[in-house]
Amino acid sequence: MKKLINSVDSVVTDALRGMAAAHPHELDVDLDQHIVYRRRRKEAGKVAIISGGGSGHEPLHGGFVGTGMLD
Repeated sequence: MKKLINSVDSVVTDALRGMAAAHPHELDVDLDQHIVYRRRRKEAGKVAIISGGGSGHEPLHGGFVGTGMLD
């Protein structure tokens, strides 16, 4: 065994499903667009921080989504 994945074709979707299951009150996940975002809106007067990842690093930045971090 070289990898801890079910399938190369579904690795990103599987990882995103896992993140959503682990943090159901904090995160929303759009599986079609591969987007992770905070469930709660940012506070008024605060700036939104958004990040994108490059090919081969998905869902790297998804782990930084949360209160006081990425929106």
